[in-house]
Amino acid sequence: MSESLTRRGLAEVFGTFWLVFGGCGSAIFAAKQIARDTDHGLTFEVGIGYLGVALAFGLTVVTMAYAVGHISGGHFNPAVTLGAVIGGRLSARDLPVYWVSQVVGGLIAGTALWVIAKGQPGFTAEGNMAANGFGDHSPGKYGVGAVLLAEIILTGFFIIVILGSTDTRAPKGFGPLAIGLSLTLIHLISIPISNTSVNPARSTGVAFFNGDGAPGQLWLFWLAPLIGAAIGGVIYPLLFENGKLKIKTD
Repeated sequence: MSESLTRRGLAEVFGTFWLVFGGCGSAIFAAKQIARDTDHGLTFEVGIGYLGVALAFGLTVVTMAYAVGHISGGHFNPAVTLGAVIGGRLSARDLPVYWVSQVVGGLIAGTALWVIAKGQPGFTAEGNMAANGFGDHSPGKYGVGAVLLAEIILTGFFIIVILGSTDTRAPKGFGPLAIGLSLTLIHLISIPISNTSVNPARSTGVAFFNGDGAPGQLWLFWLAPLIGAAIGGVIYPLLFENGKLKIKTD
């Protein structure tokens, strides 16, 4: 493996770690908190909620895209890498290194979150590690078909935003903002549906610590984002770029 590809792989490890640690961490630690007014015997539910979690995911992408995007392209997501390959932005030869780096970064983040969360007395990891799911494991109890369709559509549009905002014709320097805001919007739409994946590395990073059916449902959160990424990776160059696919292999 070349020195350049090694650096890009490390950038993807760090970026994916930050995405999973920041996004899932906000859901685990800050989304819902209980405050008590002991003087009046009142209990209040406080926390950042869905909006805060959505912003946290978007901010992780914005910050790391500016930090290491110039090294690796700032994918932090196997679906984004697939979309970049199909869209002609990355050589297919580099895809395995990106995927391994992203999954490793996600798993390291999941491990760190699990260790920190276990430091709270009474914390139970099962069902409380911000895993994705469908059916009984969906926040809104959405079925497998609904979750599959939502993840495909949202990932497809995410890839189109990424390819469009990083096109040479796009305004310079604003790509990370557009991508981060897009991911925020995606979470605002789909946290109630699936807890939002659109990223197999994010789903894998916490699934095995969460348990509670999440590992058995992980297949959907690889399949749907990759299908969506392939669709987005085909649509952008065909409709908005050069009108043809050009997958690089060198």
